[in-house]
Amino acid sequence: MARDINKRLNQLRIRRLGTDRLGQLNETARDEVIAKSYLEEEYQKRAENQPYTRYALGAMQEVDKDYTRISIETAQRVGNQLENGLTSKGFSVEFRLQGSVPLNVHIRGVSDVDLLNLDTSFYTYHTQGARSRAGLYTTPTSKTSIGVLSALRSEAEKILEARFPTATVDKSGGKAISISGGSLARPVDVVPSHWYDTLEYQSSNQERDRGVTILNKKVPVTIDNLPFVHIHRVHTRDDQTLGGLKKAIRLCKNVKNDAIEEGKTIVFPSFDIAATMYHANLDALRASYINELGVLAETQRFLDELYHDGEKAKSLMVPDGSRRIFDTDEKYQGMRVLSLEMDDLAREVAKEQDILLSRRPEFSLSDGRIVLSKAYVPAARN
Repeated sequence: MARDINKRLNQLRIRRLGTDRLGQLNETARDEVIAKSYLEEEYQKRAENQPYTRYALGAMQEVDKDYTRISIETAQRVGNQLENGLTSKGFSVEFRLQGSVPLNVHIRGVSDVDLLNLDTSFYTYHTQGARSRAGLYTTPTSKTSIGVLSALRSEAEKILEARFPTATVDKSGGKAISISGGSLARPVDVVPSHWYDTLEYQSSNQERDRGVTILNKKVPVTIDNLPFVHIHRVHTRDDQTLGGLKKAIRLCKNVKNDAIEEGKTIVFPSFDIAATMYHANLDALRASYINELGVLAETQRFLDELYHDGEKAKSLMVPDGSRRIFDTDEKYQGMRVLSLEMDDLAREVAKEQDILLSRRPEFSLSDGRIVLSKAYVPAARN
């Protein structure tokens, strides 16, 4: 853990308030972010004289709801313009959000929003699904996913440039068209895609079970994803933990970002962080509803367990069941670096919460977790 905790607190503050990404905003949005940056958030008023505790609490909290609302509204605005333009060109489209913003585990006030741009005139399906076996997919076509998505992407790029002439449209990405600045209050990543009717979707008819196919134009190759299964299962487990799971995910993401700022190498994508904490102890996270530092205790404990038990770590699956979380050694090593960062944070916070512990030159992390799990940090005084 950085000994300059005040630097980490400042990095946390500017990340949450969006002042680190002013260059991606239009003038109006920039002025609004700057004006709001002078206000104190609730966590900043807690744990006086306990900076490590204040950092841990702040790193768990959701981003201000107004920031999230603006991100979603901006994505919807981009979608509306795309829908109008694409429809006029003969495309049939619809739009959905994916990623950390709709899941509410984003940690930035100015957060990129992933907008799926779905071509609904074309879809693929699992041939062993109930609808397929019942003969309900009866419209053969010579079109291919690559062909359909390449055409959709090409037209979407033109429309974005025409409809948002003062914005920056970055077409270099393999999977997404990135647009920011100009009249947009937030950056948006547009992901051309089409539906993929999975085995589960054909039985449940629930959109959460439906997959999407996206294009990586650099290869080119298509990739099947299950973004709504992931969102639904993490949402559900978070409800079971009374909000503890998402706090743990945000905590990990913030600590990772700050460690990288200090020169650490942590290759551990946000999706995989969420997938990892999905497997943490539900009872421990649920108990942290009152004693919030219990989130830190369980996060440290679980990452430490995976640090020392590589076999268990490498057996864990992502929530949608499509692959193992640690499918590369690079990710596993990234998790281990994050685990060490969480060890250091847990020690420092435990010392702030127990004066007797702070006087012991060495104490076990299990002793620290006991302190964290029992600690109660009062709400801010008005």
